[in-house]
Amino acid sequence: MPFDPDAAAAPGTGIFGLPFTEQESSVILLPVPFDATTSYRRGTANGPEAVRAASAQVDLYDRRFGRIYERGIFMLEDPAEIRQLSDTAGAIAEPLIAGAGTTGDTKEDDRILNQVNAACEKVNDFVYEHTMRVLRTGKTPGVVGGEHSVPFGAIRACAEHFGGIGILHIDAHMDLREAFEGFAWSHASIMHNVLSRVPLVKKVVQVGIRDFGERELTFAREEGDRVVVHFDDEWSESMADGERLSDLCKAAVSALPEQVYVSFDIDALDPSLCPHTGTPVPGGLAFNHAMLLLDALKRSRRKVVGFDLVEVAPGPEGGPEWDANVGARVLYKLCGLA
Repeated sequence: MPFDPDAAAAPGTGIFGLPFTEQESSVILLPVPFDATTSYRRGTANGPEAVRAASAQVDLYDRRFGRIYERGIFMLEDPAEIRQLSDTAGAIAEPLIAGAGTTGDTKEDDRILNQVNAACEKVNDFVYEHTMRVLRTGKTPGVVGGEHSVPFGAIRACAEHFGGIGILHIDAHMDLREAFEGFAWSHASIMHNVLSRVPLVKKVVQVGIRDFGERELTFAREEGDRVVVHFDDEWSESMADGERLSDLCKAAVSALPEQVYVSFDIDALDPSLCPHTGTPVPGGLAFNHAMLLLDALKRSRRKVVGFDLVEVAPGPEGGPEWDANVGARVLYKLCGLA
């Protein structure tokens, strides 16, 4: 029976109810259920499976991106070894996180940090190796987190494979903290690690930013024109003064090189759209405003070489799955960019 994109998703089908195998698909999604360094509230390790389940409700024709599904999208199974790492490392990290970076015992702090950092490095290696395999087949990799630490390996792989990329970083936070709470691979340190360790990332353009420390701002300024920050309140002020959002989006995208990786933290959105994310922040992008930004990237004809969607956390068990519902729709648009 031929696939009907307007029919309900059939039981047992893949992400978005699609019938494609990995071999038939041009976009390969890797779930990374890891959230050991989350500093406010955990739960994003459950994000990939929640998004997978919610994706069955996504209608497949998109006014801006057309028949996204036609190129084939495939999501791998949750890797059990990564989930186990998250559970183990998260339990080990708890006392340090509860003490805001210290237990009061230096030796114990060192023990915790060594174990959690080692777990994060295993995640980095796992994601890097998987992403490289996807890239070598000519397909587009997407990472579904998990906390925002998880796409480091994918960003590194894309930068190496393409010989230089830019990042469109959509987030409430700058993520430029160095080893936040002592964790070298903290979710709050992803872009610091990228800028410090992946020289082939030539430009990072940040949009939605509204929560950051002064040292993060200093770090961004010290990077010069390698980092461009668009603050959420500045965009609001500009629009209040009559500037068009479409022009702000075009200006943000124009700073990117031809090859772009998109890193989308769900907390960039207004928290009414993602109330259970790990670190929600008032303000943020409306859903359609965020999609206008992605559309501006599409219209610029830059090549999207990879992407991630992170920090989606499902709500309490038995409750309405709003966060994953929104996350699934963001993910489908990201697949459309690819």
